[in-house]
Amino acid sequence: MISITVTALVFGVIFLAELPDKTALAGLVLGTRYRASYVFAGVAAAFLLHVVLAVAAGSALTLLPQQIVHALTGVLFLGGAAVLLLKKGEEEEEIRRPADQSFWKVAGTGFTLILVAEFGDLTQIMTANLAARYDAPLSVGLGAVLGLWAVAGLGIVGGKALMRKVPLRLITRIAAMLMLTLGVWSLWEAIAG
Repeated sequence: MISITVTALVFGVIFLAELPDKTALAGLVLGTRYRASYVFAGVAAAFLLHVVLAVAAGSALTLLPQQIVHALTGVLFLGGAAVLLLKKGEEEEEIRRPADQSFWKVAGTGFTLILVAEFGDLTQIMTANLAARYDAPLSVGLGAVLGLWAVAGLGIVGGKALMRKVPLRLITRIAAMLMLTLGVWSLWEAIAG
C-alpha cells in the first residue's frame, strides 16, 4: 500500500537535498552534449538502483526497537543537515565524451557517472533513514526515486535557468531546515516513546 503523505514528504526532502548536489550539474553538462532522453534513461536507471539499495537497508533497520530507530534516524538527519549547511560549492567534474551518440553509449555514460558519483551520497543515506523511519518501503522508494528523477530532469533540461532564478544557497538551507526538523522530531520521539 502506498501512502501519498509519506511519498510526498520523501519527494520534497530528497528533491531539495539533491538539487544543490552535483547531479543537477552533471545532468546539465550531459544534457548539453547529448540527446536528453538518452541521458535521462541512464541517469534514471542508476537512481532506481540506488533507491532500491537504500530502501532495503532502511527496511532492515525497522527490525530494531522503535526507540533505537528513532534515535538513529534523528542523529543521521541532524548529521545530514550539518553536511548541507557546511557544504562548499562543488566544481564541475570531468565527463568523458563517448565516441558516438548511440543510445547505449550515452545512457551508459549517464548510468556510470551517477552510479559512481552518488553511491553512499547524502540522499541515498537519507532514503535509507526515511525507509527506517516510516516503515513504508514502497512509499519511500517511490518518493525518493521521483525526487531524484525530477532533479535529474531539471538538470538535463533546464538547470541553468533554474539556478539563475532560485539561489542555490536558499535551496540548500531549506533542505537543511527540513532535515533538522525531522532529526529533532525523531529524537523527541525516541526520548518520549
